[in-house]
Amino acid sequence: MATRRSVPAKTMGGPGPSDMEIDAMARIAARIPDHGKIAPWRFIVYSDAAKARLGERILQRALENDPDLAQDMREIERTRLSRSPTVIGLISAPVRDHPKVPVWEQELSCGAAGLAWLIAANASGYDAQWLTEWIAFDEALAAELGCGAGERIAGFIHIGTRTMPKTERDRPDMAEVLSVME
Repeated sequence: MATRRSVPAKTMGGPGPSDMEIDAMARIAARIPDHGKIAPWRFIVYSDAAKARLGERILQRALENDPDLAQDMREIERTRLSRSPTVIGLISAPVRDHPKVPVWEQELSCGAAGLAWLIAANASGYDAQWLTEWIAFDEALAAELGCGAGERIAGFIHIGTRTMPKTERDRPDMAEVLSVME
């Protein structure tokens, strides 16, 4: 954990996890803090066919937003969900008006599930990155990406094998983020 590092999805290749490994990772991700045992999140595994179909729709939506989109950006949009062998949709599905658990606590639970996916992927020998990107916030794409009513995309967990050396990045100064109250 002390050396955990996200690897950019665009630098991932195969192999990706098997169906059995994905199932095991999902079970780990579901073991996070969940006040009220309401599971205010869902996971979607996008198949290769779904990634290709959604890629065409994402490109179409990008062109609706910017008809003059540069050619190189068109390819980026079309392959947005195909940069890594495996992509998991992390869906925030809070129970609104829950009598004991506020929505914000449920959203934190969803965030914990996302981190658990990253840790589970790393523990299984894979690299991973959590990306949100504009498609997560585009209401016209939400249902096509798997959201139901009242749900939002918390992100996309990309899982694969790095094709380049892992590099370190600056981390917070602990003196700035850790304090002791007496």
